[in-house]
Amino acid sequence: MKYTKLGKSDVIVSRICIGCMGFGVPVPGGHQWTLDYESSKTIIAYALEKGINFFDTAMAYSGGTSEEFIGRAFRELTTRDKVVIATKYSPRNPEQRQNIGGKEWIRQCLDNSLKRLGTDYVDLYIMHSWDYATPVEESLEALDEAVKAGKIRAIGVSNCYAWQLAQANALAEKNGWTSFVSIQGHYNLIAREEEREMAPFCYANGIAMTPYSALAAGRLSRKPGETTKRLEMDAYAKFKYDSTEELDGRIIARVAEIAEKRGVTMTEVSLAWLLSKVTAPVVGATKPHHIDGAVGGVELELTPEEMKYLEEPYVPHELAGMLAGTKGIIPVKNIFPIE
Repeated sequence: MKYTKLGKSDVIVSRICIGCMGFGVPVPGGHQWTLDYESSKTIIAYALEKGINFFDTAMAYSGGTSEEFIGRAFRELTTRDKVVIATKYSPRNPEQRQNIGGKEWIRQCLDNSLKRLGTDYVDLYIMHSWDYATPVEESLEALDEAVKAGKIRAIGVSNCYAWQLAQANALAEKNGWTSFVSIQGHYNLIAREEEREMAPFCYANGIAMTPYSALAAGRLSRKPGETTKRLEMDAYAKFKYDSTEELDGRIIARVAEIAEKRGVTMTEVSLAWLLSKVTAPVVGATKPHHIDGAVGGVELELTPEEMKYLEEPYVPHELAGMLAGTKGIIPVKNIFPIE
């Protein structure tokens, strides 16, 4: 395994981050394909054995039981200083906004996550999606207070636009607060819209990219026609990818072609491409061979010709996932009216 710094922080992470959405007790309306504790622990142990130290979860995953599972597994398998734990808090819903302020909400979410994880601090605390109901200054101040209190080592954000990340870090610098060191966005071979604004901004400013859906919920790791329990049951992934299935199939076919020629898996090819562009992709794993493929992707180097061949068929996509739901939230108006 290879390691690197998480942006400008002093947090050292493996080039692969294990996404822990697949661990936890199924909850109504949530993912029904998650692993029980013992199965989750087996995957976590195998990842640690392969040198992976970076694990990503969230308060929203399986009603918080994902956090409970990985916290318990780490206590049984290793020591706290050997792992990098990232977790995420969700912005308040309308009912919660009536009862609790933005800063107090962040403090409460963090403390509850720490309790479920069974730890005194998290290495990376992430705003799960942009909080449109809370002034960004308020969120940054609350996160900075938690950093100064020793409860957080670094902060990140997920599912936002480049201008939002730029604005937030400019405000943090102006006020002497902790800046966001990472962005967890939707980025893979068949979803490359982050390359328009977010990726150049991050490269220029030393911000780590740790994208989720690195394998497009498995679509980039298996040939068309092959299926899994998750592919059949994950309605959210269907929402993200089904509408572009035909276009994406051309790229997936090229992944399969290169994998066959190189004698490696499609997972390794897809991740090798992504690893050439980001700090550490978040890779879900519910079976040991998922770990093997991710580790193999770190070691595989694609030629410039192979990179071009994989990228060539891509066409612009509509935003999918959490950002697709922000069109009605961001006001569109003329801020410089002609009088």
